Amino acid sequence: MAYYRINKNKQSNGDNEVHKVGCTYYDDLANYESLGDHDSCSSAVADAKSRGYNADGCAICIPTCHTS
Repeated sequence: MAYYRINKNKQSNGDNEVHKVGCTYYDDLANYESLGDHDSCSSAVADAKSRGYNADGCAICIPTCHTS
């Protein structure tokens, strides 16, 4: 399992990026919402989408869940 967070600030393309804890692309943690522990990045992205985010995985820390 890994711990995930989503950036509450949208990127220029409208996506909110999901990151695995430890990613070098974290900035101010105040901009993130905890998604908790998940067995996979796809589970974390699905969780974020269920919370209303236009979620996509970070290309650096979870490239298998990065689609746009």
